[in-house]
Amino acid sequence: MSESIDHLRDTFRATGRRWTSQRRLILGVLEESDIHLDAETLFVRAKARDSDISLATVYRTLGVLKEMGLVEEHSLGEEHAHFEAVRDQPHYHFVCLGCGRVIEFDAPQMAQIEQSVSKREGVCVTDIHLRLSGYCARCQETMGGQCGDQE
Repeated sequence: MSESIDHLRDTFRATGRRWTSQRRLILGVLEESDIHLDAETLFVRAKARDSDISLATVYRTLGVLKEMGLVEEHSLGEEHAHFEAVRDQPHYHFVCLGCGRVIEFDAPQMAQIEQSVSKREGVCVTDIHLRLSGYCARCQETMGGQCGDQE
């Protein structure tokens, strides 16, 4: 896990919560995944390791982990949310409208935009979400190389 187990246990205790084996399992599954998981897929992966875990526990745990800033929830163009463990470095998402593929990318320019908006408007930015939508190279190929307003 990205944070030490002792640190996470202390973080949970400081907020009056328990650091349970099921919470540890769910966060571990998210950190190990190379894709963004929806709650049901997360449940299936966690259940393979702990047959006693329930879907309700997964949903409750996701809520707690989000509230504590350990997990991010993303809307990636589907009717349900996807989740991932928070990383040290910010990153953003491109979602293909053709095949649904999600491509993560860095955008150092976002820090400059954040500073500019903060200074100009006198605001304190606490979070940035950037999602680009369009067509990946593979889908553009099947569309005849066109990228535009085809949906």
